[in-house]
Amino acid sequence: MSETVNTVVEEGCFHCGDKVEEAPFLLDGHTFCCLGCQTVYQVLHDSNMQNYYKYNTHPGRSQKKKGIDVSYLDEPNIAAKLVDFKDDHIAVMTFYIPVIHCSSCIWLLEHLYKLNPAVVTSQVDFMKKQATITFKHNELSLRGLVELLIHIGYEPKITLQDVVKEGKKVNQNGLVAKIAVAGFCFGNSMMLSFPEYFGMADFEKQYASVFGYLNLAFAVPTLLYSASDYFKSAWMSLKQKRLNLDVPLALGIFIIFIRTAFEVLTKTGPGFADTLCSLVFFILIGKWVQQRTYYHISFERDYRSYFPVAVTRIENNVDRPVQLSDLKVGDRILVRNNEIIPADSILLNGQASIDFSFVTGESRAVEKILGEVIYAGGRQVGEAIELEVVKPVSQSYLTKLWNNESFKQYEKQFDTFIGFISKYFTIGLVAIAVVACGFWLVGGDSMKAWGAFTAVLIIACPCALALSSPFTLSAALSIFDRNKFYIKNTAAIEEMAAIDCIVFDKTGTISSPRSSSMFFEGQLSGAEKIAVASVCRNSGHPLSREIVKWMNVSSFQELSSFEEIAGQGMRAQVGEVSILVGSASFVGVKQGSADGSVVYVSIDGEVKGFFTLEQSWRVGLVDVVNDLKEGYDLHLISGDNERRMDALKLIFPKESSLLFNQSPGEKLLEIEAWQDKGKQVCMLGDGLNDAGALRKADLGIAVSDDINNFSPGCDAILDGDSFAKLPKFFAFAKDAVKVIHLSFAISLTYNVVGLSFAVQGTMSPLFAAILMPISTVTIISFTSLSTRWLAKRRKLV
Repeated sequence: MSETVNTVVEEGCFHCGDKVEEAPFLLDGHTFCCLGCQTVYQVLHDSNMQNYYKYNTHPGRSQKKKGIDVSYLDEPNIAAKLVDFKDDHIAVMTFYIPVIHCSSCIWLLEHLYKLNPAVVTSQVDFMKKQATITFKHNELSLRGLVELLIHIGYEPKITLQDVVKEGKKVNQNGLVAKIAVAGFCFGNSMMLSFPEYFGMADFEKQYASVFGYLNLAFAVPTLLYSASDYFKSAWMSLKQKRLNLDVPLALGIFIIFIRTAFEVLTKTGPGFADTLCSLVFFILIGKWVQQRTYYHISFERDYRSYFPVAVTRIENNVDRPVQLSDLKVGDRILVRNNEIIPADSILLNGQASIDFSFVTGESRAVEKILGEVIYAGGRQVGEAIELEVVKPVSQSYLTKLWNNESFKQYEKQFDTFIGFISKYFTIGLVAIAVVACGFWLVGGDSMKAWGAFTAVLIIACPCALALSSPFTLSAALSIFDRNKFYIKNTAAIEEMAAIDCIVFDKTGTISSPRSSSMFFEGQLSGAEKIAVASVCRNSGHPLSREIVKWMNVSSFQELSSFEEIAGQGMRAQVGEVSILVGSASFVGVKQGSADGSVVYVSIDGEVKGFFTLEQSWRVGLVDVVNDLKEGYDLHLISGDNERRMDALKLIFPKESSLLFNQSPGEKLLEIEAWQDKGKQVCMLGDGLNDAGALRKADLGIAVSDDINNFSPGCDAILDGDSFAKLPKFFAFAKDAVKVIHLSFAISLTYNVVGLSFAVQGTMSPLFAAILMPISTVTIISFTSLSTRWLAKRRKLV
């Protein structure tokens, strides 16, 4: 006879880890705290997604909360204000999900397509706790997508405000709590270690073992709680068969604890509890400062006129460029061929053919009709269109497009200094420890062998090295931003320092569109001027804009058709008139003898004349070339004719290649040829005809004036006003990398001094307690102060 007994199950929920205090839910041998957690597990299991539980123990969130009503998302007006993009087939939505907390969260959210095939892609920004999801809205509604997220435990925080701004509230409470625990343990363990360091009196010696046990007690929460993230990171790194700096860091922390526990429990020494607590405390402080630095820079780059580009606003029938940050809801704007739409807008005039490849990854053009909403991030292909802004400009959204590497045609591989060092640091460290241990074992001294092995792993912990690169490069990024040079990320700074070949475009890059003089040789009637200006108004090319200014017409005509061929010209139909504007070969005439950049005009097959641009070089061009020629190979690639070659030969070094009449494809091939010779190539162009070359180059810099030449293919954007500072920028990038190398040398010096004692097995706890914090503080101070000093030396601050 058996009796049923209700027992309290102490085992935690397999999904969320919560304590199970009532009758548990059981499935597949696992215990769950509620039906919700069991259901999520069953959904993941049925979708063959059990790997979710491999990355972390209990990675899920409790499902005990009551159901959430999201029926309001069925309202079209509300949904329209939330989505980033929507066409006939797909929609893109960015969610702020506060519960994202570990690698399992990232894995699950980026594999949503396995749970519902209507989800096309999903990308997670862990730092901002955001998930950008592309889904087929005809198969899965926005409400259905949100309910799916809630169902698996990832409820998004939805407001009618900019979701990116909501995500900006970086939650560092968990990190602060770990710092607090480590700091508390550090202070108390150091206090208890003072008698050992300064010599114990007879009275204190009676309590030596008590002090040791207390120190060990303080080391346990520091190890298991405060340092837990480093062990997780090291374990993930080893599972992926690679070595990052968290591996020796975690190894050092673990060995310090083992050595401390051994000495305290065997009463053979005081241990290194204070060193352990201080090490964890300082690296967590460094991590907190690093996150705050990145957050501050990210905030500035998103909301303080991140791109030095302008959009054309129409005021009283006059086209006027304005900064992107000055654009307001209700403004009427003009978007030309190949320009990016900066904000969600309604089409008022023109034939819109929008390429949303930067948003969706699909390059097909989408036709829009008058009155239809066009989403930010699309690129107009064809004639200029007039739009009315209906949503504020989201600079952070454009930033996300700029940083989206999946839309790059060419993959750029660059091994950063820390990435390079990480491969060898751990191997070298362990090798030294094993050799030292083996040396003393051969000598028959097992205690010194143990002491030397553990001391090497303790003293050579790379905490200072791990902090040097982020601190230096984030400070450099901020300095570049202040000088209107906007670099995509910190890795691009190291790539910039490695450049040894710089290639310039001519028109709009080394020549200034603002100070050029336009001339026309031929005859144009008043009506023909209006027709030609109407055609050129649709192009964002610098020469087209100069022609529109020269025409100075008061009104424009609508075009029946428009086509712009990069590097050649424009073909358009204005009423019954057929117009060609472009190069000599494009309009069908022999190359003339005109000097400067030449643009021919053909109306109904008759050449009416040509425009010449008396180009003025950018201020400081000669000084820029002279400063750069000592350390770089300098070349010029231009789509214009070679009539200005003599002038450029006087500016550029004799060994420079000056190539003219180059098509966009030929520019790309030339870049590739230099790379095949082992050169690290930087390309400076206007972001239009040079888009392919910018992507192909090791570092692509788009030079921007008052034009909307946002180019996701480039690695940096340089304001035309800062062109004269180009040599300083390259020099400062090299300075920043030198600071990293010097900080590594300083860290290595500390390690060598420490290792000289460690391999002998004679390193004392006091020595470790002093040396390790000093090395960390030294590195942080050195990188911060030297970066600022070098910036002042280059006159960048």
